[in-house]
Formats: sequence, structure tokens, C-alpha cells
Amino acid sequence: MKLRILSWVLRIVAAVILLQTLYFKFTGQPESVTLFTQLGMEPWGRIGTGIAELITAVLLLVPATCFYGALAGMALMAGAIFFHLTKLGIYFGGDALLFTYAVTVFAACVIICILERKKIR
Repeated sequence: MKLRILSWVLRIVAAVILLQTLYFKFTGQPESVTLFTQLGMEPWGRIGTGIAELITAVLLLVPATCFYGALAGMALMAGAIFFHLTKLGIYFGGDALLFTYAVTVFAACVIICILERKKIR
């Protein structure tokens, strides 16, 4: 029971972080446009990443697909962490919030994969 609660808490935390960043990506907020311009991926990378994050959040919240959502979350956040460490810097925009979000979602997804590994089909 405790592991099920932990899984739900981690799934909700990861999904909320993924979903709250969608506003910035889908509305073309200057911070998001600047980030993806710096990566050379504006606008297709911003919109594509937003769509992938939306799908990932939904997968995380559906019990039957949460394992696959966690795999997708790890992949997306591995990319985000890579770009922060190589091109953007940890302190993008003056703080480490985006990097912290990426590491938090990645860690949560790793733990979710471990907890939900029996759901692999």
C-alpha cells in the first residue's frame, strides 16, 4: 500500500511539472522561445516537446500506462538535462528552476519505473 501511494505521489508530481510548463511552450512565452532559439529548435522543437510532454503526463496518470509514461518522461528529461549541461547552462534565465524540474521529473520517473515494472506487457 505504501509503495502504491509513493507511486501515485511521484506520478502526480512528474505530471504536474510537465503540464505546468505547457503553458509557456504552447503560448510562445518569451522564455520558452529564447530557450528553443538558443537550441536552434524554434518553433518546431518547442511545440513538439510540448506535445510529447502532454502525452507523457497523460500516460503517467493512467494506471495501465504509467510505466510507459515514466519511460517517456525519463527520455524527455534526459534530453532536457543534456541540453542544460551542454548548451543552456544550469542557471538558464538567471535561476536553476528548469534544470531542477528536469532532474526532479527524471528521478521520479526512474522510481516509477522501478515501482511499476510489473506492468510491462
